[in-house]
Amino acid sequence: MKNEYYAKVYDFLRPIVLFFHPIDVKGLENVSDEPLVICPNHSSWWDPILVISALRRDYPLRVMAKKQLFGIPVLKDFLTRMGVFPVDRGNSDVGAAKTAIRSLKDGWSLLLFPEGTRVHKNKKVKAKAGVAMISIRSGVRMIPVFVGTTKKLFQRIPIVFGKPYEPVYTGRKGTAEEYQRNAEEIMRQTYELGGAQ
Repeated sequence: MKNEYYAKVYDFLRPIVLFFHPIDVKGLENVSDEPLVICPNHSSWWDPILVISALRRDYPLRVMAKKQLFGIPVLKDFLTRMGVFPVDRGNSDVGAAKTAIRSLKDGWSLLLFPEGTRVHKNKKVKAKAGVAMISIRSGVRMIPVFVGTTKKLFQRIPIVFGKPYEPVYTGRKGTAEEYQRNAEEIMRQTYELGGAQ
């Protein structure tokens, strides 16, 4: 266990979360002990909490979240202790990218939302190329995760983990176009998992 504070919060909050939003998890065998970039779709602020709840207590995880959440001092302290770090979604946040790559190389997995924002049903948002850039430059695979988009109290929400995806690129670091193609491919796989529901 890399973060004892995370484990304590997990033990306290997970039963409460799952009481109101029970989950039906499939494909968890695809989540190995290797560092992974975990790539779910994003339709609700519940999504990160539900994905974390689907993973085991001692899973070494860091989370990238929008910097606005860190504007509240108490919340900032809580998120930081939980292993969450901020990203400025509106700009090329080099600092956040470096933190992400360093975390993956140190053996953590990383949860981030390639779409960069919540996407409502039947809407489409272009995936951010940064997810693939982080994956390629850290030398880890991405894993698609579909989270059910209908969230009603006490109604089971499907969470499906797909098989890890090895990004396709040329050269040592790849190109911007290749980052974009790989980002779009991981989200295609993510929504394909949802199509089986």
